[in-house]
Amino acid sequence: MKKYIPVLKKTKMFAGIGDDEIAAMLSCLGARLYSYKKGEYVMRQGEHISDITVLVKGNLHIQKDDYWGNRSILGQIAVGEMFGEAYVAPESGALLNDVVALEDSDVLFFDVKRVIMTCSFACRFHAMVVQNIFFAISDKNRKLVQKLGHMSKRSTREKLISYLSEEAKRQNSSVFSIPFNRQQLADFLSVDRSAMSNELCKMRNEGLLEFEKNNFRLL
Repeated sequence: MKKYIPVLKKTKMFAGIGDDEIAAMLSCLGARLYSYKKGEYVMRQGEHISDITVLVKGNLHIQKDDYWGNRSILGQIAVGEMFGEAYVAPESGALLNDVVALEDSDVLFFDVKRVIMTCSFACRFHAMVVQNIFFAISDKNRKLVQKLGHMSKRSTREKLISYLSEEAKRQNSSVFSIPFNRQQLADFLSVDRSAMSNELCKMRNEGLLEFEKNNFRLL
C-alpha cells in the first residue's frame, strides 16, 4: 500500500497531509488494498458496504443495467477519486448501481467507523481527513447537479451542447478531451448512440464543432 502514498497525497481525502502522516494513518483507518481485472465488478447492485473507497490505479465506471440489459453510465471514477461514501451510513440501504473496472485497477478500502471516529492514538491529522471527506462529498454533489442539468434537456442535441459546453468551461479551453468513447457518452447522456452520432455530424456540418474520437473543438 505504501507505494500508493504519492497518489493518496494528491487526493481530496488526504489533502494537506504529508507522506509520513499518511503512512502512519493507513493502519489507523483500517486500509486494505484490493486489485481488480478489466471487466470485474468492484461493487454490485444490492450489496451493503461499510467502507469509503479510493481508486489508486486504473479506471472505473458507475453504471446500471435495466432488466433488458440497457446500460446507463452514471459516472466515471478516475485515479484519486473517492466512491461508495453515499452508502456507508447505517440507514443508506443497498447499492443501487454497479462499479466496474474498465482496466486493471487497484482500490483502497477504508473502514468508515475508523475514519469518522478518532482512534486511541488521537492521530494529529485525523480530523483533517474527516473535513476533507466532507468537502469531497460536497464537490460530488455539485457534479451530480451538473449531470442532472444535462439530463433535463429534452433533445439529444441539447444534451450534447450542455455536456460539451460544461466540459469546455471546466477545462478552460475550446479544445478538450472527454473521458468517454461514443457508446459510453451515449450511455452517460441516456440517448441512442446512432442518434447521437448523427447529431454530432450535423453539428459539425453546421460549423458548431469539430471532433475526432473523444477530442473536441467548439467553434
